[in-house]
Formats: sequence, C-alpha cells, structure tokens
Amino acid sequence: MKKLVILGAGCAGTMVANKLRKRLDRSEWSITIIDKDDRHVYQPGLIFVPFGMYKAEDLVRPRSEFIGKGINFIVDEIVAVDTATQTVETTAGKYEYDKIIVCTGVTIAPQEIPGMMEGWQTKIFDFYTLEGAVNLEKKLRTFKEGKMVLNIAEFPYKCPVAPLEFVYLADWYFTERGVRDKIDIHFVTPMTGAFTKPKASAYFTKVMKEKNIRVTAEFILAEVDSANGKLISAAGDEIEWDLLVSIPPNVGARYLVNSKVSMDEVGYVKTNNHTLQAEHHENMYVLGDNTTIPTSKAGSVAHFSAEIMVENFMREINGEPVRPDYDGHSNCFIETGFGKASLIDFNYKYEPLPGKFPLPGLGPFSLLGESKTNHWGKMMFKWVYWNKLLTGEELPLEAQMSLAGKVQD
Repeated sequence: MKKLVILGAGCAGTMVANKLRKRLDRSEWSITIIDKDDRHVYQPGLIFVPFGMYKAEDLVRPRSEFIGKGINFIVDEIVAVDTATQTVETTAGKYEYDKIIVCTGVTIAPQEIPGMMEGWQTKIFDFYTLEGAVNLEKKLRTFKEGKMVLNIAEFPYKCPVAPLEFVYLADWYFTERGVRDKIDIHFVTPMTGAFTKPKASAYFTKVMKEKNIRVTAEFILAEVDSANGKLISAAGDEIEWDLLVSIPPNVGARYLVNSKVSMDEVGYVKTNNHTLQAEHHENMYVLGDNTTIPTSKAGSVAHFSAEIMVENFMREINGEPVRPDYDGHSNCFIETGFGKASLIDFNYKYEPLPGKFPLPGLGPFSLLGESKTNHWGKMMFKWVYWNKLLTGEELPLEAQMSLAGKVQD
C-alpha cells in the first residue's frame, strides 16, 4: 500500500484530498490528511464580519464534515517533516509517505512589526482571523469620528483584494450610519498602487478617489507607534491614525522552516509555477497560500491549480511526464459597497480586462465594473464553497478557463 500524506485540511488540502480519493485506487493508495484542529473557517466571509453582514457562527464548520470517506483525518500538531526518510512527525506519532502535498497556508505575524503588538486588538485590529474580525466589528460600532487607516505591512499577503474591499465597505458602512463626513479613510500600501496589476490598480484607485478614500502608495512600514497612533516608514515618514486596521506580514508554518522544507525564513515552499511540484524536494507537491507561484494567494487559485495538480499527480504515478499547464489563473469578486461588487479575471500573462464572465445560470458577471449581480455572485459563493468545491466536485468548464486568455487571444 502506497501512502499519500497531505499537510493541512484547509481549502486546498480538503479539496485535493477529495479529488484524489476519487481518482486513486483504494487498494493501492491510502490518503492521510493532518491538521491541528477540526475547525474549518470560510475565510472569504471574514471581510463581512466587521460590518455585521456575517456572524462568526456563519463561517465555522467541522473540517471532518467535508473530508470524504476513505480519507484518514488526523487531528494533531505537526512537528517536523523529514524529506530524507519521507516521514511526517506530529506530537503523537509519525507518518511515512510515498507522496506528500503541502497545503499549510499562511498566518498573520503582527509580532514581526516593531511596536504593533503593544496595540494589538485594542487599538490595532485585523480581519484575517475570526477573532480579529469579531473584535473589529465591536470597535467599528463605536467609532464615530477620526482617522481610520488601513495599512498593508508588506507583500505578498493573502487575498490581495480584501484590503480594497474593506475600505470600500467601510465607506458604505459609515455612510449608512451617518458619520462618513466625520471619518477620514486612508489606504496605505507598500505597492505602487491599489493593486498588483496596473490596469486593475488604476481602476480601483479611481473608485477610491470617487469614494473620497485617500491612497498613500510605496509606504514601506518600519514600525508602529501604538501609544501615539503613528505608522513610521523606513524613510522616516509618519502617518497618524485613530484606528489602525492592519494586514501584518504573512508567514508559513514554522516547522516547514525548521525542517528545511521551506528554503527561506518566511516559510513559503518553492513551487514550480506551472506543474505545482516542489522545486527542491522529490515526491512533493505544493498547493494553496504557502506556494511561491506569482499570482494571488486566494481561494480561486487553490481551486484552479488543484485541477492541474491532480492531473499531474496521476500522470506521475502512472509513469507519464507531468504537464506545465497551470497558467496562473485567478479571479476574484471585489465588494465595492452599496450592494455592488466588481470582478477581475487574470493569469500570469494577461492582466484583468473589462468585459463579461459568462457563467451559465449565474452570470454574466461584469469584469472591471461594478454591478449588483457581482455582489450576489460573491454572497452566493459561500453556498458553492461549502456544498461543492470542498467536496472535490468539478468546476464548470467556464470557471476553469481563463477569461483573460480568451479575450486577448
């Protein structure tokens, strides 16, 4: 019996486990998936919690609910990975593998920024964790005037559009409460604009200006003065704030660093951009936010790349050459407030473009343009996520294809 071990039972790990269980002969392959708890959080919904659109209980379900039959789910803390002996060590035991898939994601690390922890969850909040989103909701309820700054500490970070969504929704939220004219919203980023792709960045910056949201680009955060409410850049520039919403540095699992699976201190695993194989380790694939592929750390990337990874996994074990078929395809709905949202679709080669995304029965969705249809598409996606994607069901053909490539070609 050959052994496949999957590290991490989040979106990527759960999805690929279920997909491979349907493809692998049960008499030849066992599948074990390991995570530290049995608590699956619907991460795309966290952006809505601070504004009272979702509650914490709407976003949490047991991981075991989505892990299919014939998959051994281990709830335990992973301690180390020995790539020489092909063994995973946990606090309770060891698991040998013939193939391993690393899907451990990333976590925020506010402790990496000097001074940030002094105001953490009292003056400085996040919405990338369930606890942070809940605490921020309580803070926003009582915030009636002053300067709210959203700061991105460094790049890359998970879900690049989420900071945009936050300031757009904050504009709507404060307007609905009748206090928008008393609150200054300031978007501070180390990037050259609001987003990584130039055309999309220009569009989203334009939307911010229309909403009277100030943008400061190329701000390299060095430290936070929590006592006096200041961001301090590496160049010595200062930005004052009354409420700081932070996207801290994103880091991978520490045991990946200690085990030399990650070749840097940040904890990402070097990944082939097109095959999803680990570049420095045999018999290893990487999927999800802890890859180094140059596209968004987002759920859509996990969905699209999983299709390619599964095919390559099957080709490899059947003695066939893997195919470099993943093109960096990503798409994201972006909430813009007042019941509207935008949508972008892009890959390694092509930038987000205007047009229509023709998803049968649901669309068409507007690309690089606001619409109510896009908003309801995003809100409905939670049902699709819980009931379809995690269980490993195939995505519709249109959703698997990169609209950017189709339009350009």
